[in-house]
Amino acid sequence: MKLMIRKDSKGVLTGYVAKKDLEEPIVAMANPDMWGGLVTLANGWQFDLPAMPANTALPITVEARRLPLTDDAGD
Repeated sequence: MKLMIRKDSKGVLTGYVAKKDLEEPIVAMANPDMWGGLVTLANGWQFDLPAMPANTALPITVEARRLPLTDDAGD
């Protein structure tokens, strides 16, 4: 699934899924540099991001795999 990642003027990372017209803040990252690990959006969706250099310029659109929702996360 295509995921666009950007940083707003306040420094908050957000993920945008155009297919769903959904934009949510990134609330958790498995890796401190974000790339090559899981990120969690505020709505509970989790994405497995590709490995990329830590200094990758934002905004960027990547092909990320969305993981299935757990019972306690909304859809």
